Amino acid sequence: MRYKTINPFPNDFFWSAATSAYQYEGGYLEDGRTLSIVDKNINPAYADTSVASDHYHRSKEDVALMKELGMTAYRFSISWSRILPEGRGEVNQKGIDFYKNLINELKANNIEPLVTIYHFDLPACLQEEYGGWSSRKVLDDFVYFCKVLFEHLGEQVKYWFTINEQSNMFLLPYLMEFEDDTPLEKQKYEMNHIMTLAHAKAIKLCREMVPDAKIGPAIGLSPNYPETCRPEDIQAAKVADDFRTYVFTDLYVYGSYRKNIWRYMEEQGINPTIEEGDMALLQSAKPDFIGVNYYQSRVVKYAPSTMEVKDMAINADGNKGETEFEVLPGLYQGSSNPYLEKTDWDWEIDPIGLRTLLNELNDRYHLPIIITENGMGAVDHLSDDEKVHDQYRIDYLSKHLEQCRLAIDDGVQLFGFCPWSFMDLISTTSGFRKRYGFVYVNRTDNDVKDLRRIPKDSFYWYQNVIKTNGLEL
Repeated sequence: MRYKTINPFPNDFFWSAATSAYQYEGGYLEDGRTLSIVDKNINPAYADTSVASDHYHRSKEDVALMKELGMTAYRFSISWSRILPEGRGEVNQKGIDFYKNLINELKANNIEPLVTIYHFDLPACLQEEYGGWSSRKVLDDFVYFCKVLFEHLGEQVKYWFTINEQSNMFLLPYLMEFEDDTPLEKQKYEMNHIMTLAHAKAIKLCREMVPDAKIGPAIGLSPNYPETCRPEDIQAAKVADDFRTYVFTDLYVYGSYRKNIWRYMEEQGINPTIEEGDMALLQSAKPDFIGVNYYQSRVVKYAPSTMEVKDMAINADGNKGETEFEVLPGLYQGSSNPYLEKTDWDWEIDPIGLRTLLNELNDRYHLPIIITENGMGAVDHLSDDEKVHDQYRIDYLSKHLEQCRLAIDDGVQLFGFCPWSFMDLISTTSGFRKRYGFVYVNRTDNDVKDLRRIPKDSFYWYQNVIKTNGLEL
């Protein structure tokens, strides 16, 4: 639907941008910090996380740029292994001080901190000790981590995200560590159940320790379109939504498994272990909001049962056409959308899909929503006069914000927009070659250079969007 009048975004709308600790901070073995699993497993062909964008040493400079941009909020994550180098036990005061100082600087510049507790970076020592998310031992350690954060930062932080992109951690297995002697699908569903329990425990603890705070997940989602109007493809798209979206969001909001997915898991022998009290815990921890990471929509079609199971293979090099789609025999397989433009990494550009997704989530859960990630990864070029002309990024974000505004008119309770990312940082699959930021970082994968911060054209565009509260997109 199109409306005759254009309404502005709400006056208290969060104009934000996002980063994550391991991709942005650097200093990965400084001041007591130890390695995380993603520090160890990030693609060695690209930049490691030792320096990243060097935010650990340049946080005041970076916050000054956020202020210049006009941001009213900033979403960032906290490194578990910087706070608790052994994963538990003694708190690293230097780690606490870094985040306290960052939050104080944000507050002094009228920027609301939006804090993600877990963004892929389990301390490597816990993975080595008991297998990380494959063991329920991680629950006590995660709760202790949350307790430390709420104790030290709870007075200043009123918006918390429990876990980033739980969905993608299991759809894209390079973000986790798995055993060789157990079927991969069985491990995925077992770990997902344990992670959802951790999410629920974090919500309950937050409400006890920081009762005036708001807390919810940040989950990567895409609407699934049928490839054709063949009934089999229509059904495949509905099944894909259940497996890729609602198995996670129904657990978050309702505390229950989709019945069709539970039956599928039982028949395949891959259902997770449910202990006494698990489901009651999930049902007692309804989030205050849903954070949505949206980059693209997806197309699926029916997959005959004679096909072989296949995981998605990501295009990591930016050569169009290298993506390989996943296959779930008898259910669905991924496909390509001929009606949409694609990035060099085969990500389909679909602003209208965001409005579709927001309305579906609103109709299903009736909860406030914040866009926790949205952006375009591209190869940016620094000109001789030190400019980055990234009109493609402006076009991408402008069209997605227009759909956000329409979704608000549709009745969606959207309260913020956090583009990925505030500044160039390490792409988990593609290093610094694939850039997302409003601010260019002068380095490559193999040459740190001087790490100068250079605002791109999109920086000044977003500055005006914020200044006009979204009226000029």
